[in-house]
Amino acid sequence: MEKKYNISTEAVSDVERVSATVSQNLKLFRRQNGLTLDELSRKSGVSKGMLVEIEQGSVNPSIATLCRAATALGVSVADFVGVAASVPVRIVRPEEASTLWRGPKGGSATLLVGTHRPDQIELWRWTLFSGGIFESPGHLPGTLELLNVETGELTLKLADSDHLIQAGSSVLARTEEKHAYMNCGKEELRFIMAVAELRRPRVRIGS
Repeated sequence: MEKKYNISTEAVSDVERVSATVSQNLKLFRRQNGLTLDELSRKSGVSKGMLVEIEQGSVNPSIATLCRAATALGVSVADFVGVAASVPVRIVRPEEASTLWRGPKGGSATLLVGTHRPDQIELWRWTLFSGGIFESPGHLPGTLELLNVETGELTLKLADSDHLIQAGSSVLARTEEKHAYMNCGKEELRFIMAVAELRRPRVRIGS
């Protein structure tokens, strides 16, 4: 029997809040960079039509779309959704976190907190129900992801290899290429993920 997953009124309200914040910040960052919609489209690879819809707040853009637009504008995804921190300490309350993806089976990806560019670090909370999958086109060269599985089993697909990470285990992976997170088990999967895109030159030990 197929399970039905209802999106709560609270979830709908969260989507509307995130869309409004992204809409406002996209217009702000684009104008600060002195770019027209056509210029930003060429620079980011995001269609002009999609950019127009984002600025109008009429669409909930994918994580990949936000990443491309953010990179083109020299900001982070955390800047887009208003959870970037630049002060010594910033506490982001639960209601301020931004859910940027909801799966057809009821899963979700929530950006909890992040930093500004050029060194971008983000902390995410993921939930995938049985059979759930999220595919990523890959990140910028040198990007690292650190994951800790809280419940269930995570199948991390990198290139042509599948890696099974069980509850309580952690993994460090380079994710500059296409990859996917999958829940091939029967239990609900929950994991915490940190994404690091570091731009600083690497220093050789002993140099």
